[in-house]
Amino acid sequence: MTSREKVNSIFNLRSKGEGAMWTGHPNPATIPIYAKEWGIEESDEAIFNFLNDDCRWFTADSGYRHPEGKRALDPGYGISKSRSLSSAGCFAEVETIAEVEAYPWPDVKYCNFDEIYKKIDQHQDKMIFTGMWCPFFHDLCDFFGLENYFMKMYDNPKVVEAATEKIVDYYVAANEKFFEGLGSRADVMFFGNDLGTQRECFISPNLFRKFILPSFKRIIAVGKKYNKKIMLHSCGSVAAIIPDLIEAGVEILHPIQAQAAGMDAKSLAQYKSDLAFVGGIDAQSFFVNATPQQIKDEVRRVRDILGPNIVISPSHEEILPNIPAENILAMAEAARE
Repeated sequence: MTSREKVNSIFNLRSKGEGAMWTGHPNPATIPIYAKEWGIEESDEAIFNFLNDDCRWFTADSGYRHPEGKRALDPGYGISKSRSLSSAGCFAEVETIAEVEAYPWPDVKYCNFDEIYKKIDQHQDKMIFTGMWCPFFHDLCDFFGLENYFMKMYDNPKVVEAATEKIVDYYVAANEKFFEGLGSRADVMFFGNDLGTQRECFISPNLFRKFILPSFKRIIAVGKKYNKKIMLHSCGSVAAIIPDLIEAGVEILHPIQAQAAGMDAKSLAQYKSDLAFVGGIDAQSFFVNATPQQIKDEVRRVRDILGPNIVISPSHEEILPNIPAENILAMAEAARE
């Protein structure tokens, strides 16, 4: 059984207990540390091969290639903006739909996904996570400024809705083009929006249903059209909206931030008949401080609660250099038991 077949059985909620794992995304500063520890080449692919990782992740976003080098979405258009989500973006003072429409929105004619397809073709025995990342929630925080975005949901909802529609129009059209060309090369559409804090969602469930959920459904509809499993990434606590996500068509939840409220394995077990899971092994402090044996014990505990339809992975895909190499190796070994 290939990794792709094994993980497909998990995502179809038909696993018979074959263990699977995803390393996540090693931070560039982590790669040389692990390479030295294991005596391998300094590359993320060498790490994945050493750990016998079942999955690979290739976003389609780099396929946007404007001839003048312009970004697909530039929240600093015409202004000076820091990288902070809270800093004012180019929509901070926008009050009319006409101003939203005047922004130079991206055209998918500049999307070319050939290089991404080539990467995917090299790993046909693995489970590929792919598609546009579609982080429209973050984009809107950037365009308006985070606090301003939330306030405009009350003060000027029509402008928020117009900006959301325009951004999601691009992601939907780009995904349509990407998945049409992708064919059967991959099985999972993976997209992400970090909706949760450590305690709860950034916005209330009612605001989520009004301003976010309709766009989730538009994005998901493209994946469904091309017969892809739908995998959503969201850090933080999204416990309050999991039923909404399931209703919208989400089939796989990542990364299961274990220390966030309501996101521990026991709390999530109620959704085992509706969701497969990717993640669950705490990367905030446990992965950093635990012994390899403790890591193995935690993998077994989480799998006993949420399994068998789980791909074991850290509770955040970014593997920072403070996570010991032996702990990642312990996770990979226990995941296959």
